[in-house]
Formats: sequence, C-alpha cells, structure tokens
Amino acid sequence: MKMPKPSDEVRERFTELGSAQPDSVVKPMFGQLGAFVNGNMYAGLFGEQVGVKLSPDDLEELRAAGGTPFGPEERPMGGFLTIPESADAAEWFARAHAHISTLPPKKKR
Repeated sequence: MKMPKPSDEVRERFTELGSAQPDSVVKPMFGQLGAFVNGNMYAGLFGEQVGVKLSPDDLEELRAAGGTPFGPEERPMGGFLTIPESADAAEWFARAHAHISTLPPKKKR
C-alpha cells in the first residue's frame, strides 16, 4: 500500500485544530500526523482525510452527516470516521478530544 501525502495546507489545518485542544500533542506518525491526549490518539491525518475517534453516539451522528471510514480503504481504523468538508472540524476535534480524554493514560513501554 502506498501512503498518500497530505498537502501542506491540510497539515497546517490539522495542527491548528489539534493544538487548540487542552493537553493535546500533535506529532508525526507514519508520514502523517496524529493528535493525542494522555498518549491516546483522538484524531489522525491520512493523505487529505482528517479522521476522529468518537463515542458510539457521536460516530452515528458524524456518519449521518457524511463521515466515512478513515484510513486505508482495505483496512480502515476502527472507531474513526473522516470529517466531511461540510462539517465543523473544530467541533468534531473537540468531541473526539473529550471522548478520548476519559480513557486512562497510555502507559509508556
């Protein structure tokens, strides 16, 4: 599988959205970017797609708004959906951050 490259504009927007969340860390991941809170990923970039990990209720709401599976077509990431261009990305980042913030911190190896 060939990894798609995000544009500089999408990378910058993702970094802005992730950095706006409290205690969030945006870092490179497999040539893409990920946004983390307490070591747990709540948002990711895959080429031009921006995906968020949400609660089951929020997943259904985003799916109804046009969210699609996030990640490689042959192996999308569970619990993540893409944010459609018509949606308010800042709102979905905040929802994903709030949901993932409830998880215990990831232990370092």
